[in-house]
Amino acid sequence: MSDAIMLLFENFDLSLWFAKQSPISLFSFKSWSSDSKWREYTLPDAAAYVAKNNTLIVCAVSEAYLPFLNNWLISIARQKQQDKVLVIAEDFATLYKVNERWPGHAVLVPPALEAAAAHKFGSQGFFNFTARRPRHLLQILELGYNVMYNDVDMVWLADPFPYMEGEHDVYFTDDMAFVKPLNHSHGLPPPGKKGRPYICSCMIYLRPTPGAKLVMKKWIEELQAEPWSKAKKANDQPGFNWALLKTAAQVDMYLLPQSAFPTGGLYFRNKTWVKETKDRHVIIHNNYIVGFEKKIKRFRDYGLWLVDDHASESLLAKYNEL
Repeated sequence: MSDAIMLLFENFDLSLWFAKQSPISLFSFKSWSSDSKWREYTLPDAAAYVAKNNTLIVCAVSEAYLPFLNNWLISIARQKQQDKVLVIAEDFATLYKVNERWPGHAVLVPPALEAAAAHKFGSQGFFNFTARRPRHLLQILELGYNVMYNDVDMVWLADPFPYMEGEHDVYFTDDMAFVKPLNHSHGLPPPGKKGRPYICSCMIYLRPTPGAKLVMKKWIEELQAEPWSKAKKANDQPGFNWALLKTAAQVDMYLLPQSAFPTGGLYFRNKTWVKETKDRHVIIHNNYIVGFEKKIKRFRDYGLWLVDDHASESLLAKYNEL
């Protein structure tokens, strides 16, 4: 590349350029940009480029989770919603690998985390990884976007957006495995034995309202008040539940239907319930199990490891090539 072109590129305003480009021209850009240029790509830039109908679908991913990201993305592409997806990369390897294959759909919000530590459940690295979630979501809300957050150990079987009915501030799912009636309440469930509800922090839909922002700010406060320690290996979910409980009187909350958004403790362990609600399932969460290999095996056992039969629909590449 000539010195003149390099000088032009160094003075280029990426935010203005991305706002004007199509996916096709972005792929052309990929061929002559270096990985280091993605370091200059900010969350406001990425949100403006990716958002459709003022809405984003967001996940936060470290390099170890790339196979699950690929599987999750295939399921979203099968529902024609992939253009709204923004991957928040928690390390540079993820940032570069996703943008190499799908330019503009990954952004890193500094500081980058250590990829090796971030994926070990119960570790301080895992806490640091998940504790950043409310800050990312709050920043997106402050930019004025609706945002759906998913963990990537999920699979979409249908389009979830029709279920985000009404104009509530915060939408969420119950993480308890006991069967609810089909016409269950959509309010925040009552506290359990630990004094708080058991709402899942892995599937959340937020509108850019004062109420949704209040919940995110309170979540951040709760995580700061209960940091990780060797004695108490915390994660982000209790803090989310305390935030919901403490703001319930001020925020319009909506519990999504269990039949459409079941926890893994119900979907993978109660065959009778699955048969009775067969045509209602929308997003399946592969939780209530720990370990990458175990999660992949369970997905395969239930025909939900889509990279095996639908690799051609991948927006990235087969998981074992990432």
